[in-house]
Amino acid sequence: MTQAQRIALGSVVVGAVVLVVKLAAWFFTGSVAILSDALESIVNVATAIAALVAVRVAARPPDASHPYGHHKAEFFSAVLEGVMIVIAALLILHEAWGRFWEPAAITQPWLGSAIVVAASVINGAWALVLIRKGKALKSPALSADGKHLQTDVVTSIGVIIGIAAAVATGWYWLDPLMAALVALNILWSGWHVIASSLSGLMDESVSEDELADLRNLISDHAEGAVEAHDLRTRVAGRATFVDFHLVVPGDMSVTAAHEICDRIEVALKKHLEECIVTIHVEPEDHAKHTGIVVL
Repeated sequence: MTQAQRIALGSVVVGAVVLVVKLAAWFFTGSVAILSDALESIVNVATAIAALVAVRVAARPPDASHPYGHHKAEFFSAVLEGVMIVIAALLILHEAWGRFWEPAAITQPWLGSAIVVAASVINGAWALVLIRKGKALKSPALSADGKHLQTDVVTSIGVIIGIAAAVATGWYWLDPLMAALVALNILWSGWHVIASSLSGLMDESVSEDELADLRNLISDHAEGAVEAHDLRTRVAGRATFVDFHLVVPGDMSVTAAHEICDRIEVALKKHLEECIVTIHVEPEDHAKHTGIVVL
């Protein structure tokens, strides 16, 4: 099992624990806001399972049907997570709307709030782990899961504030109102997750700063060539695909040109841990004089 898979499995366990804790808080209080928080945790568990499956699929090596690998499986998981977040938000809004017109008193509010705080601490700590590891492992599924958990922490803080205000004023309609605000926050989070994942499915390029680094690496390690042009990149999960045209002197041997390509490829793969490089070699009369000048 890879490190990404172990972390994804950890998310399933953490999500299940937090769900049980929040359901206990709802049992003691009867708060619709806490119920909405628990419903989001159900989504957390479901999306953690989806992320685990996606990470396992993405780790598979290329095969005859998928010669470029299975890296994009993680983006599908992230999109699914965004959709499920939106569905959870709509369910919460439905519940909040009915309770707003028939507000009920909250029982044992401080015990329930303490339980929610404990669940939030667990979620917050694990969210930091997921975001840090997701960035290090270039895993969209883990990063999306971490950002979702951060939203869950903000949600829980809002729930606690709403309960405190409702108990202090006796205005128990504040409880479903806070649940509705929680749902709107979740909707925003779901849209953000979907939008960021769709960019990956659309073969988004690396950042401008990263592109500049790649240009410099090609220039520094292409001694013997004339120039490089038509540099293109795309990111698919942990993998970065790089392809460009390398212009060499017309009388250069195939062996010498191949040695230059190998040197560039080694440098790029050292810079980007999972990098797939394609280089098209051209003779000098194909130079465009608009690409990467070789130092």
